[in-house]
Order: sequence, then structure tokens, then C-alpha cells
Amino acid sequence: MPTNGQRGTERQIPMLNALPRPLYARVESLGAGSWTPPHRHDWVQFAYAISGVLGVHTAEGSFFAPPQWGVWIPAGLEHDVVTSTQAEMRSLYVRREDCAWAPQRCRVLEVTALARELIKSFCLLQADYPQGDSREERLVNVLLDQLADLPEVGFSLPLPRHPRLLGLCNELIASPSQVITLHDWADRLGTSEKTLMRLFQRETGLSFRGWRQRVRLLSSLSALEAGDSVTNTALSCGYDSTSAFIAAFKRLFGFTPGELFKN
Repeated sequence: MPTNGQRGTERQIPMLNALPRPLYARVESLGAGSWTPPHRHDWVQFAYAISGVLGVHTAEGSFFAPPQWGVWIPAGLEHDVVTSTQAEMRSLYVRREDCAWAPQRCRVLEVTALARELIKSFCLLQADYPQGDSREERLVNVLLDQLADLPEVGFSLPLPRHPRLLGLCNELIASPSQVITLHDWADRLGTSEKTLMRLFQRETGLSFRGWRQRVRLLSSLSALEAGDSVTNTALSCGYDSTSAFIAAFKRLFGFTPGELFKN
């Protein structure tokens, strides 16, 4: 989630006209608040966090990767990347023609144990690794096969295109703990609650309650990764009960906060 308007170091985007091989690796140690300006490139990017939480923001919405998850960014899609905490990031750049199987949309994927080890091994290779029937080429082919099979998870936050509704959503993203009811939103938009519910569902694919809950849970990731307590995190993102926060967290992420960051 946004870092309260305060940004750290701007990351440099590699100046590549084309990839030297079907797969290209970039290894980075990022400080808290590192960010990139909006950009796009002519290849797919798989941004993977060994530690820290990555946030990838596009016009369609935001996508978050806690440790051991990654964000698949299609070729040609404008995006920016933000890390609220310190992070160890591994980016894989993939030629379009070498991942034609991938959907043309941004996704958060779970990095399996095998894929994680393959990525670590690939990141040790030279950018111009030997091709043909080489050990390096075989590693690349296995890694591409594994990337194709990574399971998708729901760590995303869809954004509406309706200008006034988008403004209200951005307000809640900036301050997830504030209490803004559906009635308050309807008053501010000059419409009925029922009409706003339909508009919200159509624009985001989620109910107002479901979207607001997802904002709060996604905003908790950076605090938990930084070592804040579950109780403090729950209160800071708008929950009155730690148990309710833990239950909602597990429904979305599949783990309790302790389990997720221990893994």
C-alpha cells in the first residue's frame, strides 16, 4: 500500500532495447520506500520478493506480493513498483514469444519450492548464458515450465474507472482505518446506496464491504513484515478485534499472519 506519501530511493529501470536471451535476471536489494516511475517494456516481468512486500500498481488496480510470492506483469503494461519495507527482489524478464501461454493480465503467483530454487540458480548465470543443448539452456526451459504452472492467488485490489468513485477509493487506500460507510459514500456521490452498490460491483467485481476489507488486509502486510505485532497492526488498519483480523487475514491469504511471515 502507499507509504503515506513518503518515498525513498527511485530505482533505475534497466536500459535494454531487447533481451539477450529468452530469460534475463535482475537481482536487487531495495531500501524501504524504493519506487519506480510508471513505465512499460516489451517483455514480461515476474517480480518476486524473497523478503519484503512488493506493490505493483497499474491502471486496473494494485497487486501485492508478500515474501515467496511474485507479480506477473504482461509485456507492454504500464506499471510502477513500490516497496514499503526493505526487500530482496528477484526480477525475471521473459520474451513475449517464450511465454505465449500466459494470460494478458497482471497476476499474483505463489512461488513453489522448486520454482524458488530454480530462480536462485538462474540468477547466478551470466546474462549471455550458453544456448543450444547446454546445462544453462535446460535450466531455463525447466524454469519456464515451472512458471507456467505457478498457482494464482488473490492478493490484488481492483480499482474503478468511474472518476468520482476512484477518488473515494484512493481516499480509503490512503487511510484504511477510517470509517466511511456506504451511506457516507452515497451521500457524497449524490446517489442511493443501492445504486452505489451496483456501481461498485460492476466497476471492481467486489462488494463495497469486500473491497474495503481487502484494502485493510493488504495494508497490513508491510507492517507485519516489518515486525509490528498482530494486535497493533489489526488496530492500525481498522479492526476492533485481533481475532476478527486474523480470521479475515486467513480467509484472504490462506495463512494466519504468523504463518505467512514464518513461511
